[in-house]
Amino acid sequence: MQVPKVAFINLGCRVNRVETDVIASELERAGCKVVNQNEADAIVINTCAVTGEAEAKTRKIVRRAANLANVPFVVATGCVANLHADELSSIADNVLVERNKARVCQRVLGEFGCIAGSVDDDGDLVQTPTPTGRMRPGIKVQDGCNNRCSFCIVWKARGPARSVSCESVLASVRSSIAHGAREVVLTGINLGDFREIYHGSRVRLPDLLQLILDETPVERVRLSSIEPPDVTDELLRVMAQSQGRIAPFLHICLQSGCEATLKRMRRNYTASSYAAAVENARAYMPSIALGTDLIVGFPGETDDEFQTSYDFCERIGFAKMHVFRYSKREGTPAASAPNQVDPHVMASRSKLMRELASRMRYEQAKKLIGQTDRVLVQGVGYGVTSGLFDVHLDKQTCLDTLVDVRILSVMKDASLLVERL
Repeated sequence: MQVPKVAFINLGCRVNRVETDVIASELERAGCKVVNQNEADAIVINTCAVTGEAEAKTRKIVRRAANLANVPFVVATGCVANLHADELSSIADNVLVERNKARVCQRVLGEFGCIAGSVDDDGDLVQTPTPTGRMRPGIKVQDGCNNRCSFCIVWKARGPARSVSCESVLASVRSSIAHGAREVVLTGINLGDFREIYHGSRVRLPDLLQLILDETPVERVRLSSIEPPDVTDELLRVMAQSQGRIAPFLHICLQSGCEATLKRMRRNYTASSYAAAVENARAYMPSIALGTDLIVGFPGETDDEFQTSYDFCERIGFAKMHVFRYSKREGTPAASAPNQVDPHVMASRSKLMRELASRMRYEQAKKLIGQTDRVLVQGVGYGVTSGLFDVHLDKQTCLDTLVDVRILSVMKDASLLVERL
């Protein structure tokens, strides 16, 4: 039987990327081959509904994939599939919607008319830690969210918070290592909400990190996004005492540096408590790199509130800041809130924030000159530091290795020039 060829399109968050990798691994083990869209017999699209723009992009991409001449069918899964299954199905006759991601593999195989292991592997697969080629595989440890932020629909698409068993997490880490991974990234919709029982003991995120360090030989673990209240002394202590096995990097969600805006967003922290969490993190790890997400133009945001948020971010000094213009999401309280911000005003504020983000990243990178770090080689002549700064390397350096370097200088784009140690 001819080997079925499947392509993957991932939209949205880190958790989506991890789930896409899992589906790709299942289909690869079943005998399918992961290819690009132009070669594929089928395309699996993991959709995103975090904003109205994300939904519109999802529909556009599904439509485009369905219209490719070489694709007999498209399988759409993910958040938009959960919220608007009928709408996606109506795009084209060859679009199938599978709300349950755990069933995507069997759905694809069923459409091919085969079962797992019934096709031959042609042996032409690229050997990387993930079938989709990412060198830092994600490990999903948590899903869902119990928060009800006024701009967010994800809690409805994903459901309530729930955690993956410690046994499954450890097994996933070991499997990633067996496939060549040197670094893994723990992900979740609300990562800090992890809570499980292991051998009769309650396990929270700091305990899970220690468990991974104690029971697996993984060389480096990284955390994805985390909420400010979850940056606890227990977490920081485990990170600081890990001797670099936990990357000294925290992506702490902010959304706004203005107290009034945070209150309208219904976030579960204040700007002052956020600043205290950052101060504590730097007390434990002075060289820690900090990332964040920021929304500009949230309903009711005045010029003064924007400036307050801008000044707050500048004081913090982020190494990586993702800036988003507020996008109205139907079905959320913020969508019908008064004083919606003019799109042109949002664009202007976004430009200012992005310029600040670039300047802060460059300033944080300059502080690294003369320091040593461990770089994960992710591509030919390219790698990332423990703090997620891009690094230029000798093109002969082996992929998916951790190499020790000294940082010599910083390029204009905040990438680093280094020497091997």
